[in-house]
Parts: sequence; structure tokens; C-alpha cells
Amino acid sequence: MAADIEELKKKVLDYMAKKSKFKPKMYFKDLCKADESAKMREIKKAASALVQEEKVEYWSSGSTTLYSLKGASSKETDTFEHD
Repeated sequence: MAADIEELKKKVLDYMAKKSKFKPKMYFKDLCKADESAKMREIKKAASALVQEEKVEYWSSGSTTLYSLKGASSKETDTFEHD
């Protein structure tokens, strides 16, 4: 049974908000833990929709793509620049 995209987006955002205090950037496999009953493809669609809505952003090292809440990765960078 396909999960509702809006419900999945909410679960992903809630999961990211809860974990972002300890882990601001997350792998896709981490996002899959937001709803373990959902298929990976459904989580991918929800995550992509959140990126399009500018609630989540991609961060790439060139070989790895991670996800973070909008602005979370820039706050981390700002903290390191000021120390």
C-alpha cells in the first residue's frame, strides 16, 4: 500500500528536526528511518518534494549527497567560521 506523500513529508521533517540537534546532515538511509514501513522510493519522492518546497536542502561533498533542514548546514558552517 502506497503511503500518503503529505504524511511521509511530515514524518521526514519531524524526524530530521528531532535528529538535527545531533546530526545536522543525514544520509538518505537515515531518512528511511522516519517511516520504516514506507518503501524507499516513496521516501525519496517525499524528500525530493521537500527539497522543491525549500524545507530541506541537499549538501554534496562531490561524491556523497546528504540532506539537511533548510539553513541547518549554513548555521554549522557559520559556527566553525566564528570559532
